Amino acid sequence: MNAQLDIWLTADATPVHEARVLTEGGSLARITLDGQVYSLRITRAGKLILTK
Repeated sequence: MNAQLDIWLTADATPVHEARVLTEGGSLARITLDGQVYSLRITRAGKLILTK
């Protein structure tokens, strides 16, 4: 996955990532943390769901 991430910092230097960029315009992205794979899904209602 070579999506260009739209990243910027908030006033307190917290990184912000655009979910639609992470999903490359689709509705699903896989995210890993410490060897575990999680699914980030954008619902039809525009909500985010993160599952293991």
